[in-house]
Amino acid sequence: MTTLLREVIGDVLRRARVEQGRTLREVSDSARVSLGYLSEVERGRKEPSSELLGSICGALDVPLSKVLTEAADEMAHEESIAAAVEKASTAGIDVSTKVVIPHVSSMAVA
Repeated sequence: MTTLLREVIGDVLRRARVEQGRTLREVSDSARVSLGYLSEVERGRKEPSSELLGSICGALDVPLSKVLTEAADEMAHEESIAAAVEKASTAGIDVSTKVVIPHVSSMAVA
């Protein structure tokens, strides 16, 4: 299943708010957006306009560019995982099998 950008942006905003120890109400009051709408944005159910996103970022004192960069990094990571799973499934490899290969430098030589 494809992850939506609005879901990833919501996750990034929620993490920023929680890391600051702030409540939804505090941020919604500061951003001048309803508590319910901010909650919907954080849960990825609403896609905020650029103005609203800028207002939320301002209330969190987090640059919009940082939120978008973090969201892009998460999307790229998820896409690379999906591509690896797709490649492995077409190659007949069971991706649920985990193998640990030690670093060569950590192996003892007798």
